[in-house]
Amino acid sequence: MEPLKKDSVLVKEGTFSVTPTSLKSPGFIQCIATIKYDGKEYRGLATAGVEPNSIKPTAEIPKDFISYWETAKAELSKVPLDARMTLIPERCTENVNVYHVNIQNYRAGTRLYGILCVPKKEGKYPALLQVPGAGTRPYSGDIANAEKGIITFQIGIHGVPVNMDPVVYNNLGAGALNGYWYFNLENKDRYYYKRVYLGCVRANDFLQSLPEFDGINLGVTGGSQGGALSIITAALDSRVKYLAAYYPALSDLTGYLNGRAGGWPHLFDKNNLAFNNSKEKIETIGYYDVVNFARQLKIPGMYTWGFNDETCPPTSMYAAYNVITAPKSLYLALETGHWTYPEQNEKMNNWMFEKLKGIN
Repeated sequence: MEPLKKDSVLVKEGTFSVTPTSLKSPGFIQCIATIKYDGKEYRGLATAGVEPNSIKPTAEIPKDFISYWETAKAELSKVPLDARMTLIPERCTENVNVYHVNIQNYRAGTRLYGILCVPKKEGKYPALLQVPGAGTRPYSGDIANAEKGIITFQIGIHGVPVNMDPVVYNNLGAGALNGYWYFNLENKDRYYYKRVYLGCVRANDFLQSLPEFDGINLGVTGGSQGGALSIITAALDSRVKYLAAYYPALSDLTGYLNGRAGGWPHLFDKNNLAFNNSKEKIETIGYYDVVNFARQLKIPGMYTWGFNDETCPPTSMYAAYNVITAPKSLYLALETGHWTYPEQNEKMNNWMFEKLKGIN
């Protein structure tokens, strides 16, 4: 957003104060200070929330939102799973088998890849789907939670194997998949994220097919884009029983069209507005905005973020959180940006572990 106030000053006494600017409606205001000292530049920021629990979304829900996704899932169910598992011996442990998996996604010939970790000991186990943040990268699987008696499935979203040399993903990110969140935005049926959202449901189809799965306890978790996908997957798939979302992206994307910050990938901010400000693209976003999936949630969820997040502005995340009517709890780490303290990870992981294992 454009700053409400911008100034510079030569500080002689080592301190300088600014007069706070008030907001007329619920939201957030941020102060950023950039200091040049001894030839180096330092940057700090602080963010204050004004009645954040009263923030209402700008995202509008299409009239056929539910039927649109029900139809998409029905079409997905007709596509054979065609699961292929390849053991990765060098990644296996005494207690866990690790596999590179690929399954058929939303249409024949389209694949989804991931790393599956399964406890070796005979028995039935809960399962955890781990959905990725934005970008392109390899994955190695969550062996630690599998060691604790949870089947874990860590997926990629781009339809390419997730065990290749990192340079391949760097090349994809800079080339063919650069800005994939813009691909076919003008058409809701061809938008890039349609295959992604349905791929998350398809990943659950695979987990449900495993003989080691207990058939009941299924969770989903992720951060940023993965935080968004956690909410979306839980809303689309009633088989999911718990979700844990870190700073969810793709939330209240139309905020910028209404004078406030929208969520990543900032489709309508000042840098992208001229390219994306069309009737077709705005209509498409209604089918993909996290806010409209958050409205549908019926299961318990744990959420965490901080006020200083410049990638996923807290205004956008609260817009989604505030419409959730299902059981929810928010763990705020106020000073964090688009990152987490170890305590956040521990609290979120423990919450999910206890839910999946039926500890409380």
